[in-house]
Amino acid sequence: MQCVIDHADWYREKPSVELVTVHLPVPTFHGMGAVIGKQHFERYYREEGEDRLAAARKKLDAAGIPYSRHILVGPIAESIVETAVNTRCDLVCIGSRGMGDLGKALLGSTATKVLNLSDLPVLLVK
Repeated sequence: MQCVIDHADWYREKPSVELVTVHLPVPTFHGMGAVIGKQHFERYYREEGEDRLAAARKKLDAAGIPYSRHILVGPIAESIVETAVNTRCDLVCIGSRGMGDLGKALLGSTATKVLNLSDLPVLLVK
């Protein structure tokens, strides 16, 4: 996120950001719906998503850069690319490394998949 903020003046117009977080679906099992309702899952995803986006939102607000936030549930790379296409983004900006121990040494699997799936330009940020 900091890269977009630091280089906002590179663009003819101030960029507008589609801020996206994607949560993999929580595994479910038969009969689980009788104990945990759909609204509980939705609240969990919403709260987790808001927590994940909080720091980026704070930075964008401070920089005066407009954004829309998207809290999604599904396959991560596919959801990112689909959102970028549906919101008519010009560029996908994504971190270059995963968050796991192995990911710290290699290009992140999500970034790699987004790079391969997207027809839009992808900016990998270290």
